[in-house]
Amino acid sequence: MIPVDGAVVHHFSEDPSIREFVPHVPATNPDHRPAVWAIDAEHAPLYWFPRDCPRVTVWPRPTDDRNTFRRVWSTTASRVHVTESGWLDRMRTTTIYRYDLPAAGFALLDASGQSIAETTVTPVNVVAIPDLLAAHAVAGIELRFASTLWPTHDLAVSNDWDFSIVRMANALPRP
Repeated sequence: MIPVDGAVVHHFSEDPSIREFVPHVPATNPDHRPAVWAIDAEHAPLYWFPRDCPRVTVWPRPTDDRNTFRRVWSTTASRVHVTESGWLDRMRTTTIYRYDLPAAGFALLDASGQSIAETTVTPVNVVAIPDLLAAHAVAGIELRFASTLWPTHDLAVSNDWDFSIVRMANALPRP
């Protein structure tokens, strides 16, 4: 694995009191070895949601035609994040905490910005993000709410841009 570039990586949680991150096997991937999971700054906005919130996020690849992205997604924003309308109140009221973790000891998994460490990690800083809607707005990310995520999911996986799909098991069933 490749060492992480930069001084810190991030972990997001609704828990403001984590003193250390201990390697564990994720419930969603029981075959994975124990690890501490983190994300780089570029991909951090993927986690500006309540933990269990289903979401689809898309952004143009650096080598792709941004005009196609803008046309298909009807936006001039650099990214589009979509969740279900039923999560609006939680998006308004949930505070999440960005834990800054020393990048030394983490190894990049792939181009997704995710990295792992196989040893216990102590945060160097904790920053509250009390307004998730404002975090998106300040970053220039278009945040959308939809009655169902499935049309957005299907468009995202069409492979014309980069995307991340998180917690779809918590989404409403496909109509």
